[in-house]
Amino acid sequence: MSTRIIRLDGSSLTRAQVCAVAEGQSRVELDPVGLARVQLAADFLTEQVRRKEPIYGVSTGFGSNADKLLGAHRAREALGEQDGSGRSLMEELQHNLIVTHAVCVGEPFSADVVRAMLLIRINTLMRGHSGVRVETLQALTDMLNQGVVPVVPKKGSVGASGDLAPLSHLAIVLLGEGEAWYAGERLPGGEALKRAGLAPIKLSYKEGLALNNGTAQMLATATLALGRMEKLIAQADLAAAMTLEAFAGRGRAFEEKVHALRPHPGQVESAAALRGLLDGSSLIDCPYHLVPRFRTWQADSWAEPEDQAQHFDISWEWVPPAQRHGRENFYARFLPFRGGKKHQPQDSYSLRCIPQVHGAVRDAVAQAIRVIEVELNAVTDNPLLFPLAEGAQVIEDQVISAGHFHGMPLALVMSYVKAAIPVLASLSERRLNKLVDPATNDGLPAFLIGNEDATDSGFMIVQYTAAALVNDLASRAHPASVYSIPTSANAEDHVSMGANEARHVLDMTEDLAQVIALELYTAAQALDYRRDMINAARRLARRGDLDALCAKVVNAPRHDHADFATFRSECAELLRQLAAGSEFSPSAKVEQALQTIRQRIPFMTRDRAMDGDIRAIGELIESNALLG
Repeated sequence: MSTRIIRLDGSSLTRAQVCAVAEGQSRVELDPVGLARVQLAADFLTEQVRRKEPIYGVSTGFGSNADKLLGAHRAREALGEQDGSGRSLMEELQHNLIVTHAVCVGEPFSADVVRAMLLIRINTLMRGHSGVRVETLQALTDMLNQGVVPVVPKKGSVGASGDLAPLSHLAIVLLGEGEAWYAGERLPGGEALKRAGLAPIKLSYKEGLALNNGTAQMLATATLALGRMEKLIAQADLAAAMTLEAFAGRGRAFEEKVHALRPHPGQVESAAALRGLLDGSSLIDCPYHLVPRFRTWQADSWAEPEDQAQHFDISWEWVPPAQRHGRENFYARFLPFRGGKKHQPQDSYSLRCIPQVHGAVRDAVAQAIRVIEVELNAVTDNPLLFPLAEGAQVIEDQVISAGHFHGMPLALVMSYVKAAIPVLASLSERRLNKLVDPATNDGLPAFLIGNEDATDSGFMIVQYTAAALVNDLASRAHPASVYSIPTSANAEDHVSMGANEARHVLDMTEDLAQVIALELYTAAQALDYRRDMINAARRLARRGDLDALCAKVVNAPRHDHADFATFRSECAELLRQLAAGSEFSPSAKVEQALQTIRQRIPFMTRDRAMDGDIRAIGELIESNALLG
């Protein structure tokens, strides 16, 4: 399969392209028009250096050293001290900037994050306001295309001046130093370049500053995190739909006219997604009286041999006429049988408020995406070069020190997303908990297991794990962006902590995925129970054996009771309604997801080791296989 080529011009990079390059599915090439801008800025910078104009980060030090001008030669040169590198002071300034700033710690970022960082840095330099040479930019591009992946430890950026430390780990490999992965092997940077057929470079004016002064780490992690969040929200919708099916829930709360009255974009989208997922279901809004309640299987539960294989019994509670006073209109619409579905017009918040909660998370992600898409094609280093500035009278009109490296736009929106993650996870866990709790699961078995021998725990501890994950996510949701710690001797006296923020979000998506996976795992078990129980009642009714159906009613009146004839008559009507129509089933989309799960994870009739099931459902979430 041929690899797609993405042309970078500095102005049109998309999130999808970042993800494609991060996943190793695309290579990049540099737009000739953009390269002409790059060359123009580099030539301009060379001319200003020749004229001995003082320029921050070129002929001055960095940060709090900005008041120190570089001399014409080394201070100790008269004493015979030589550097030995052959670099000028200006070249040494750029080289030292990279090698002294590559000081991150911790586990390295995965290759997809590093490739995204490289791509983003190349794209911003293509705008032609940074002063790098074309050959330096091409060397960075070659490193990306040839599969050299610098080792970038995760921790060390405060998010202003940009991601100095992690971006230095990117750039140091260009110099033949640091470490990089190549062909699956972790190597010294120079050796990785050599094996890829590349050579180290020597940095020129401002190139070190251009390479490490920007928001590429926080932007790369944020971009990949938001891509995951979009997929996880869709999978949370699916999990919610499957849980609703398992409850034979109520669908009117998702109607279009309802959400037109409070048209938050994410809420409207979430309600529409649920309507699409539930379309065609015969379980949603199923009449109350048709849904039986679980009863523990016993040897005499079923008379027919084919039913003996069932892992449950079913029951209803009959409502005698004396208890119907004031409810006559209700029992004119529904038969007087209490089964598994509660006689109430609304579901609990975790079911009824899915669009409001999922929608709010969608809106948080959408706001972050808006900021990310601006940042992907922004210039984020300092100082900025404007070689063609009209009316320029002095060098300060064309070389401007500003603060585009400050990551606060990214930090704040990622704080918003970070707060949204435990919200989405918490709602998922609450739905899962409703499914396993016999007090709230509308007639399903406790912990979703038959347990006729009293030895089975079923899905009890699945909820514990989900609860632990939600608590962990909540404890990690504190915004890093509110806690600035000044750096560089207070020259950089307010920083964004956006790199930490975006990294936290990316890491937190992994636990969010696990919570959603656990809900789907549990909902699949519950849905199988619900459908099997309703359809068992239907098969029983289709045999036309009224006595067998009456035997499933736990409080039937005695033969000599005054209400007995009424009871029999109403049981006959229940039999008729159950026997009518086709089998009860979920929507096509939920059924497809359920069958995909069942290809990997069988229904659990008795306790078994569940660790393999948990791994399998996690893999289905990671691969997006359930979304069809």
